[in-house]
Amino acid sequence: MGKAKVRKIHDQQLRTLLCFAIVAASIGVSSSGQPTSTQQARQALAALHPVDAHAHVFQSDPALTRMLEQWNLHIVNILVVDDKGPTRRPLDQQRADALAFIHSARGHASLCTTFDPFRLSQPDFPKTTIDQLNQDFANGAIAVKVWKNIGMELKDSHGHYVMVDDPRLRPIFQDIAAHDKTLIAHQAEPDVAWKPDPKAIDTSYYAEHPEWDMSKIPGAPSKAAVLASRDHLLAQNPRLRVVGAHLGSMESNVDLVAERLDRYPNFAIDTAARVPHLTIQPRAKVRAFLIKYQDRVLYGTDTDIMRKGDVNPSITDLQKQLAEDWRYFATADTFNYDGHMVPGLQLPLPVLRKLYHDNAVHWIPGLATGSVP
Repeated sequence: MGKAKVRKIHDQQLRTLLCFAIVAASIGVSSSGQPTSTQQARQALAALHPVDAHAHVFQSDPALTRMLEQWNLHIVNILVVDDKGPTRRPLDQQRADALAFIHSARGHASLCTTFDPFRLSQPDFPKTTIDQLNQDFANGAIAVKVWKNIGMELKDSHGHYVMVDDPRLRPIFQDIAAHDKTLIAHQAEPDVAWKPDPKAIDTSYYAEHPEWDMSKIPGAPSKAAVLASRDHLLAQNPRLRVVGAHLGSMESNVDLVAERLDRYPNFAIDTAARVPHLTIQPRAKVRAFLIKYQDRVLYGTDTDIMRKGDVNPSITDLQKQLAEDWRYFATADTFNYDGHMVPGLQLPLPVLRKLYHDNAVHWIPGLATGSVP
């Protein structure tokens, strides 16, 4: 049987599953033993071999492995050097915990490594960093993360903020490109970090994490300056694939994202922790954006599962998010998402396949996921 015919049959099967998911989402949980909306979403989504392109998991547990197998979900497991987070561990320990999880996940997870930017002023920084990353690549890492502390926290010896286009970082990015790996870049934060708004979606985060409330930090760089440095990085490194985490931190308006995607062919974005920002923008505008840029958007959750504690609440939360996000992207339902009524986008099946699988495989080569026929 030819590939085109196989793909046509597979599409018909997926459309059937999608119809089930839409119907189940509209009826909710059944007391008669019928599948719930979460179960139907899991069935439809699993057929796409979905990839969560942005997660942080440092706990190994058979229950978590079972959940990944049930959803047929592959996780890109991201390391972050955070000197402020009370639950973060040193990089070597993070790597060990992340690799233990990846081993336990039985093919359902891959490593995105990182480096310690706080060593920037040390004379051997470029060499030791490149050596460390190359060792991680040799051990299976498929991408590298740079975090918001570059641009929003780290300062040089003169008290100037270090931006992601700093010349001292360029050899590292060139090495990443030379190894055909991907850079996942979290630069900047939502607008409310600079312009407080009690009605903004992320206001509660900055109440809990005032260290990232740039409106309260004298001399802090503007969001525009941080994003400009990211854009300069893209221009300087046309061979470097860059995935802008969290809608590229341009979450307030998809038109801003579109401008960068048009300007930089080496740039894509993920949806991690920013789907709520899509839901409050006009439905037609967001839908048109996702269809036009269907090759440039990766699905992600920003799930955070730390090393200790009961993993079951985290599993429940992740499954709930997967089901709600699927309902938003795949169905025409109007439903309560994050505290307000939201109309689903009902994206075409080929767009859903790219969002949940194909784009991750393209933009982050090396993902050991099942292929969609």
